[in-house]
Amino acid sequence: MEKIRLGISACLLGQQVRYDGGHKRDTFLTGTLAEYVDYVPVCPEVEIGLPTPREALRLVGDSDNPRLITQKTGIDYTERMQDWAAVRLQALEKEELCGFIFKSRSPSSGMERVKVYGKAGGMPAKTGVGVFARAFMEHFPLLPVEEEGRMHDHRLRENFIECIFAFQRWRELLQQDKTPRGLIGFHTRHKLQLLSHSPEIYRRLGKLVAAVKEYPVDELFELYQQAFIRAMRLKTTVKKNVNVLQHMLGYFKRDLSGDEKQECLQYIDRYAKQLVPLLVPLTLIDHYVRKYDQNYLQQQTYLFPAPLELKLRNHA
Repeated sequence: MEKIRLGISACLLGQQVRYDGGHKRDTFLTGTLAEYVDYVPVCPEVEIGLPTPREALRLVGDSDNPRLITQKTGIDYTERMQDWAAVRLQALEKEELCGFIFKSRSPSSGMERVKVYGKAGGMPAKTGVGVFARAFMEHFPLLPVEEEGRMHDHRLRENFIECIFAFQRWRELLQQDKTPRGLIGFHTRHKLQLLSHSPEIYRRLGKLVAAVKEYPVDELFELYQQAFIRAMRLKTTVKKNVNVLQHMLGYFKRDLSGDEKQECLQYIDRYAKQLVPLLVPLTLIDHYVRKYDQNYLQQQTYLFPAPLELKLRNHA
């Protein structure tokens, strides 16, 4: 797989573009994840022509449609930011991004919970969305997005990384084999991963793929894409993962000895009680996949949705 292209707030890469002349370099993003990602940095405030350092900006007014205003002098940069964003988003369409990582709490790039100040003063409400972040998410509604602060939560990090790798595989399918046969193969490989995110969408897509001959190719792929990306953006849970693990175990009912089956069930139960991470029962099942040459499970992206070095499933 080629490196995944991700948009990112430039300060997270260590670029000194913050209002105070500093940066917010994130060691995970610039270290571990950077081995698998090519970043497309964006700094809205610098790109609209503001200097570094500069007067701080903040959101003022209504949370649904706030103004972007300098903190002390009250200069309004809302239209300037919106006009620039419209052009920048057109350029970003050509970058074939698989997602974007925003700088949290930024009045231009914060994805959620950005402070919005009332016109009459008082305590700000953490209900805003950065002006550029809002425009980006409206323009690219299917792209996975996350903030660097939220990625310190291992479950949110895992979900985002799973999403961008799945999106990359989808992009490769569109480029290499946009046919009903190609879609059937893609769906087959992602069945268990879909089941771990959304059993409901898993069943719906199964019905769609079973009826591929009834749709024009473009319509078929558009319907599948909408549902697939929506499913992948839903978070997995312990309960849903246990369901998938038990489902996988069923493929070995003629192979495993009584002791082997009992061992698997024991580790699945320990995971269900959050005594061990998901990696533990998965490693055991993967051992049996290879030992008994279980071809269907060997091709499932659920076993390895992203490189092991990213340690997505190492947490209880």
